[in-house]
This record gives sequence, structure tokens and C-alpha cells, in this order.
Amino acid sequence: MKRRKLIALLLTASIGAMLALTACGGGGAESTPAASAPGESAPAESETYRVCFVARASADTFAAWLTNEMQAAAAQYPNIELTCVSGEGDDNIENSLLENCITQQYDLVIVQSNNNAAQAPYIKQLVDAGIPVITTNPTTHQSDLDGSDDDSVMEGTGTVDADPVEQARVSAQRAVEEVPENANVVVLRGPSGNYHAEQRRAAWDTYFFNERPDVTILYEDYANWNSDEALTLMEAWVQSGTHIDAIISMNDNMAAGAIEAIRNDSNYVNADGTANFLAYGVDGTAQGCLLIREGLLTSTALQDASELARMNMEYANLVLTGQMDVTEVNDYVDAPEINADNVEEYIQIYIDNGEISADGTLN
Repeated sequence: MKRRKLIALLLTASIGAMLALTACGGGGAESTPAASAPGESAPAESETYRVCFVARASADTFAAWLTNEMQAAAAQYPNIELTCVSGEGDDNIENSLLENCITQQYDLVIVQSNNNAAQAPYIKQLVDAGIPVITTNPTTHQSDLDGSDDDSVMEGTGTVDADPVEQARVSAQRAVEEVPENANVVVLRGPSGNYHAEQRRAAWDTYFFNERPDVTILYEDYANWNSDEALTLMEAWVQSGTHIDAIISMNDNMAAGAIEAIRNDSNYVNADGTANFLAYGVDGTAQGCLLIREGLLTSTALQDASELARMNMEYANLVLTGQMDVTEVNDYVDAPEINADNVEEYIQIYIDNGEISADGTLN
């Protein structure tokens, strides 16, 4: 996707991503059905379709952002009533919500899995019940269901996603040149079993660690996309006294937590605010962009929630109105790099859509 198109899409984003899951029913409550947008022409079909978006966790900033964007995108389709629920990062909760989608007889379900293998059998229940399913951020694969080596999209489902390998590659290749010789690094991982978390980590092996055998992984642990967990880990890791040269994080939220743990440590941040470490993330969130401006996050890759939501709703409408089969849905967004050279462009986008205030603080 070209940058002009990306900017145009991001400019449509609504404010209050973290509020979206609360308003949308975090933990299972339902949202208000989406209203039609002024000036939008309604589809020829008069039938109203009920769609449920099952997000993985309200505490996950990207999941919250995506939920907010799903609501905005659904507003473009007067024939779609969107309900949003959150699994709160708990497989049992998310699986119960998926079962409830069958009970509630939704016309289509969009699933953002917390743990691919844990959700796969419940997604199959939806498919077996005749309910079209689109998996997103991440894709659910056939291997998640049957333990095979088949990495194709799970039978009977469609997907709208981003390529996690590409998301990690843009920073990993940059790090090959930037990370100092014989560096000590720490690695923050997303949830075990999550496709994006595992593939991003594998990409760092391919594009960085295999190219830099001199680098030592001082510590590595799961922070489950959560900034608080990452902060706690980083606080413990710095106690060893060995300087950490780079933070390698599978998302911006965990990178932000780790950075917060050392923000006031003179061993890591000089008196003039310059950093004595490098840090890499994924998602291109408003918070991540502000950290790049501050010089504390080195780079990230944009995972465009507005584009993911737009595509999900577009395909949902096509499936529901009989214009395509759900198994034909297979599309992916790009992963442009954000760094010090272009971050102001993205910050201005977030200012325009209300996620960052004019004084440069998060709203």
C-alpha cells in the first residue's frame, strides 16, 4: 500500500482506542449496532446481518485500537450490526465467547485469537454450525487445528492479516547494522502459541541473530503483549548489572514497558535525554511513535489497524451478501517501517485523528 493511501486510511481513525473495548463490551457485553455513515450509499440488499468481532484482550493496546477501528469501519455498512466482545487474554473466556456466537446465531464472526491452537477447535465449531468465520491478527491455520505441518488457512475460514515475518524483518535487518559488536540484548515475546508472536520471533532469528553470532541474548521471556509484564521483567533484568545494549520486542507495548523501567536510570538515559540503548518494536502505535520521537524507541513496523478493520468489514459484507465465499477471503496489509526519519509524518496522523494531542501527549 502506498504511503498516500496509508495516510488517507489512518486519517479516518476514531479517538479513544482504549475506551473502545469497554464501550464494545469487554468480557462479553454487546456494543451498540453500528450506524450508517452520512453520504454512504447503502448496499442493494435490505437484509440486516449480525456480525460479532471477538477481540483477544482489552488490555492489549493493539486489540483495543483494532476494535475501535472495526466499529468505525462497520459504520460504513448500514446492513451490518457489529457486536464486539473481548476474551481478556484468557483462552477460556475467548472460547466461551466463540461458543456463545453459535448460541446467538450470528451471521458472521471475526476472530482475533489469543492462542491459535486453543481457539482453533472452537472456530471449527462455528464453521460446522454454518457460520462464516474470518480470522484476523492472527490468521488461524490448519496446523493450529490438527497439529500438522499444513500452514494454509484453516479449512472453511477466510483471513485478513499482516505478515508477521515482514513486520519483524524491517527492524531486524536494520539492527544488523546498528547493534554494537558483542552486544548483550534482551527479547520480549508475545503469548506462547500466538502465530504473530512466534513468527516475529522466528524472523528475528533469520534476519538478525543468524547474521550476528557475536550478539548474546542476556534474557528472554514472555510478556504477553503487556507493558506491565515487560516493565517487571526489565526491572529484574537490569539488576544483574550487565548493560543491556538493545531491547528486542515483538510489539510496541512491551517495548514501552521495558523502556519505562529504565527511563530514569542514568546507565541507560543520559542527562540530556539521549539513550544508551537501542529498542525495536512492532505495531506503529501512537505510543510507539512518541517514543521514537523521544529517541527511546529505534524503529517499529506499522500494523495498520484501520486498514485491517476496513478490509475485514469489506470482505464481511461481500460474504454476507453472497458476492464471495468466505474461503476466498485471503488478504494482507503492508508493514512500512517507522523510524526517526519519518516518525513526524505518523505523529501528525495521530494528532489529526485525535490519538495524540497537539502538545504531543497521548489522549
